[in-house]
Amino acid sequence: MSGPQNPALKLFLEGLGSECVLAQVLIRPRTTGFELRQVADRDAAPEALRTVPVRDLRSLAQFTADGAFRPLKAAPNLPTGWRTLADDDAALEEALHHLYPGAMADWYAARQPSPPITHYRDFTNRQTGMYRITRMLDDALAGRMIEAACYHDSCLKQRLWTVDGLASEEPATKSLIPCLEPCAVLMEFARQAMRIAQEDSLQLEAKPSELRTLVEVLQQALDHPDPKGRDGNVADDCNPRRLRLLMASLKARLPAEDEN
Repeated sequence: MSGPQNPALKLFLEGLGSECVLAQVLIRPRTTGFELRQVADRDAAPEALRTVPVRDLRSLAQFTADGAFRPLKAAPNLPTGWRTLADDDAALEEALHHLYPGAMADWYAARQPSPPITHYRDFTNRQTGMYRITRMLDDALAGRMIEAACYHDSCLKQRLWTVDGLASEEPATKSLIPCLEPCAVLMEFARQAMRIAQEDSLQLEAKPSELRTLVEVLQQALDHPDPKGRDGNVADDCNPRRLRLLMASLKARLPAEDEN
């Protein structure tokens, strides 16, 4: 077969080498074509993994191993225990599109002289309807909200967009897949964060040691999430993004030497 026509895939293949990890997918060239598998199965024998045709990868990426729907395909909960054989470049492109829609195009765009990055303020300033409220988050709260929403336990995309006071993410902390603008999950969480900020405050006195206890309890909840919880339901009081946002708020109230 002739070389790939897609310039994004062509550039990606030029740097592939003996293997490459794209988020949670390990890609290895074969004599003919490529093998893909969950990176957690790197050392598994081929016969220990079920073979999934390229066309079925879309269905595979729809759900976690426990059967929960995956609203964010870049979430670090791609099922394990499978391998896919892509016969050629076109099949590899199709496979990656099923697993991480738009990833190749965004990866390529991020490497252009002027990447099409849309920062938080530019993105929210053009929102209408129910998302207009996201403009009202001040920079400090927007920064905490973004960190809570885009934490590596929730999304593996490398966030290139920012808000004042918040740095973009480094590749080593995430994956090769860039995030060029806020996503739908982020925007819904921003809306929820602003609604929370608008609630009447309760006067609650707490000692630093009590705040540290609350922070530790929240961390324990994040380390042991409810398997029945819906990752995309940011209206749920126990959603991991909301727990992280609350934890950041509590840490901000601690004495400076305790914030970390």
